[in-house]
Amino acid sequence: MSTLASLQADLALDVDIAQAQPMALAGAFRCEPGELLALVGPSGAGKTSMLRVLAGLMRPERGRVTVGGETWCDIARGICLPPQRRHVGLVFQHYALMPHLSALDNVALSLLHLPRRERLAQAGQWLAHMRLTPGQQSRQPAALSGGQQQRVAVARALAREPRLLLLDEPFSAVDQMSRQALYGLLADLRRELSIPIVLVTHDLNEARMLADRLVVMDAGQVLQQGTPDTIHRAPRNPRVADLVGIHNHFRGQWMGPADQSGWGWLRWKHGTDTDTGPLLRVRDKGRLPTGQLVSWVIPGDGITVLDRKPEHAGEFRVQVAEVRHLGEITLATLTLLDVSGTPLRLTLSGPQRLRLTEGVPLCVHLNLDLIHVMPVRQR
Repeated sequence: MSTLASLQADLALDVDIAQAQPMALAGAFRCEPGELLALVGPSGAGKTSMLRVLAGLMRPERGRVTVGGETWCDIARGICLPPQRRHVGLVFQHYALMPHLSALDNVALSLLHLPRRERLAQAGQWLAHMRLTPGQQSRQPAALSGGQQQRVAVARALAREPRLLLLDEPFSAVDQMSRQALYGLLADLRRELSIPIVLVTHDLNEARMLADRLVVMDAGQVLQQGTPDTIHRAPRNPRVADLVGIHNHFRGQWMGPADQSGWGWLRWKHGTDTDTGPLLRVRDKGRLPTGQLVSWVIPGDGITVLDRKPEHAGEFRVQVAEVRHLGEITLATLTLLDVSGTPLRLTLSGPQRLRLTEGVPLCVHLNLDLIHVMPVRQR
């Protein structure tokens, strides 16, 4: 059998795509061997189209795709290898299994270059590695659960000994319990594989949990790429902040440098552009002119709930507007009394959430070091 160890090689995926027709698609990114990179964005962002380009199912207008130094696509040089020459493992959202074949025969389809006996033996070993019993391997897809069908699809993809693994919304068609088990399977596979893995998902929690890096896309464009934590703490612009689901996203105006180098004043605004709000002393990267309208964010771990009155800079009066207890976590909406009723949304765990009751006045402390400020483009 070809083992997972045989798939290890010094591979890296490099992509640089640019086209206007038949749909806009533009961006460059790299995925290292053993890295899982997630393409995220709304429906119509171009995620699946980018995956199709990588698989050789769509020829870009302009662009280049290389894996481990091997050129799969270079339109300027007239190179665009067909899918069968790219050694890609592709796992689809709805599995794309042959309904009339057993799980064993479905995986064996990836091994047609081998004699039948060896083909079936290797297919059985791949399915066993995906934790399917001999009895389950003999069943047709309709007699398997969604999670089991997905394991067959993964086994079929890996049996090709791919140099690149592409996962197109692979968990969205299974129930939550099966999804958690598949997450664990993927985590185990990543420890054994040393090939680039590209995941398309619309589930931001899934992307943050599984991916080493995110590529945020919208309207066919790559807007930002980086680790989930980096993007969540420092989105490139307000659109990225919206796309990655940052809850505490506010408006303001840059008031210029503060009394100490590296710090500046941010006016927290709510409502009309002429309203006034508190001044926040935040990090100054020296890129914003005084008076610039801005958008700013603060991560959830930069907000602490206190049951006392405000005493220090960055502390504000709030009232609990809504509380939803969801098992081990609590979702809460607090109304900031000092900023025209602006809502502040928190996800809390541990003892801190127990003090939250609707209508109760509290105080929040904002870690001003963690505020990230972005300019708002004037139209």
